[in-house]
Amino acid sequence: MSVRDLIILGCSSQQPTRTRNHGAYLFRWNGEGLLFDPGEGTQRQFIFANVAPTCVTRMFISHFHGDHCLGLGSMLMRLNLDKVTHPIHCYYPASGKVYFDRLRFGCIYHENITVIEHPVKEEGLVHEDDHFRIEAKFLEHGIENVGWRVQEKDWRKFDKQQLDAHGVKGPLVRDLEKAGQVKIDGRIVTLDQVSTLKKGDVLAVVIDTTYTQAAVDLAKDAKLLLCESTYLERHRQLALDHHHLTAKQAAEIAKKAGAELLILTHFSARYQDLEEFEKEARAVFPNTLVAEDFKTFPFPR
Repeated sequence: MSVRDLIILGCSSQQPTRTRNHGAYLFRWNGEGLLFDPGEGTQRQFIFANVAPTCVTRMFISHFHGDHCLGLGSMLMRLNLDKVTHPIHCYYPASGKVYFDRLRFGCIYHENITVIEHPVKEEGLVHEDDHFRIEAKFLEHGIENVGWRVQEKDWRKFDKQQLDAHGVKGPLVRDLEKAGQVKIDGRIVTLDQVSTLKKGDVLAVVIDTTYTQAAVDLAKDAKLLLCESTYLERHRQLALDHHHLTAKQAAEIAKKAGAELLILTHFSARYQDLEEFEKEARAVFPNTLVAEDFKTFPFPR
C-alpha cells in the first residue's frame, strides 16, 4: 500500500517565526502528492523535510493572501526544472485568476510541464477522476476563499479465507476485480462473494475563515480535518475582526462534523508555545493534534 500521510511544511499565519514557516501542507495519498496553500519558502521546506517536490501532482490555493500562495510560482518552476512528466492540477478560486497567472508567469523561464487549471466558480464538485472526488465550498474570510473536501474512490477489501474457499488465486483475483465475476471449475464466483466494498476516506482542509456551516459540511465524517486556529479563545475578538477561528471554534467544527481527527494549524506569530491550542481544543474535541513544521501525521486505512 502506498504511503498515506500529511507532512506539515509550515504552520504559521501571515508572519513566519523562527520555528514556523508560512503554511504549506502536503498529503501523500494513493501515489499522489496534494499540496495545499504553499506559502513563501515552500520549495526549501521540501528539502528540510527530505521529501522530493516531484511527488506533487495537485496544488490547491484557498485564496490569494500572500501566506497562502507566494510559494506557488517557485513550486511550479521547481517541477518544471525537474522536468516532471505528470500533469500538475491546480485548484483555486476563479476570482483570483489574475493572481494565479502573475505567480505562474512571474519571471522568465521555459515552461515544459503540463499545468491543468481548475478555477472554482461555484460550490460543489470541482473535479473527479479515477483517484479522487474533489469538492469545494466558499468560506468566510472577507475575500473569496475556498475550503476543500477530497474523497478517495471506494475500494474493495478482499477476504483471504473466501478467496481460498472459492479457489480464486493468482491472476484470477485481478480478473475478478476487473470483470466482476470469474468462472472456476464450472462455477461462477462473483466479486461480492469474496470481497467487501469500503467507502473511500475523506480529508477536509479549512484554512482562513470565521465559524461557518460550510466548514462543518466540508468536514462531515472526515478521516482527517486540517483546520486553521489562528487565535486562542482569549483573543476571540481578534479572530472575529480578522475573519479567523480560535482553537475552540475549530474543535467545535470537528465535533459537529463528526470528524475522526482534527489537526490545528495557521498559528498567529504572537504565540510561541502551542500547547494551549491543543488543551483548548481537546476540551471540546479530544482527538486533536497540533501542527509543527516537518511533523508527519499518518492516516492509514
